[in-house]
Amino acid sequence: MSLERAVMAFAGFMMLVSLGLTVWLSPHFIWLSVFVGANLFQSAFSGFCPAAILMAKLGIKTQAQLTHEELTHKALSQ
Repeated sequence: MSLERAVMAFAGFMMLVSLGLTVWLSPHFIWLSVFVGANLFQSAFSGFCPAAILMAKLGIKTQAQLTHEELTHKALSQ
């Protein structure tokens, strides 16, 4: 899974979790949804995403890196 897809999956998961917590535990958890949504919105314009930085440090590669590795592997195996 690429970094871009991992960030989208994580954001979706956090939205679902925060909405569930809002419904079943406390209405104050809606602020977690607001935080996740605001981060998604600002990252669309600035390119800065804390989750992406953390995931990159954990070793998840971008789609460009995965494509480059795949093409390099194909070129070397010929």
